[in-house]
Amino acid sequence: MARIERDTLGEVAIADGAWWGPQTQRAIANFPISGDPLPPELLEALIHVKRAAAAVNARRRIISKDVAAAIEAVGAELVAEARFEQFPLDVFQTGSGTSTNMNANEVVSNRAIELLGGQIGSRKPVHPNDHVNVCQSSNDVIPTAIHIAALTAIEEELIPALRRLQTSLERR
Repeated sequence: MARIERDTLGEVAIADGAWWGPQTQRAIANFPISGDPLPPELLEALIHVKRAAAAVNARRRIISKDVAAAIEAVGAELVAEARFEQFPLDVFQTGSGTSTNMNANEVVSNRAIELLGGQIGSRKPVHPNDHVNVCQSSNDVIPTAIHIAALTAIEEELIPALRRLQTSLERR
């Protein structure tokens, strides 16, 4: 079963249970390159960027506090429950990561709509561009998420591994 969503490019069928929207569905069809998804560490960092942007945009009164709270709650849920199946895009894609950025916007928007009692795909009361992605661009969001993921990996994986190596070498 599928739901039908419409955007500026027309109608697209999206599988039931998917929180993504038309742009993600088109990217799935257009870029089936490797079959390898994006790393969870990058997706988690991207979600943190969306949560932080929502908090700042609410403080600046660009979006309402209620919408920001819903975006932040969805972000926390996605990370806590590791709902990375909602991010089905191939790791290899064109451009600056726009498809991945839009995937995140659509997932966060639709899940927030669902939590607020609305209909997935309606873009009300949480719009993927006007609320989740407001004051952001893929050229900023994706590199920021990459930097956060890299720093997290360095702190949580590389440094401890180097310390273990150092201890092992000192013992020898």
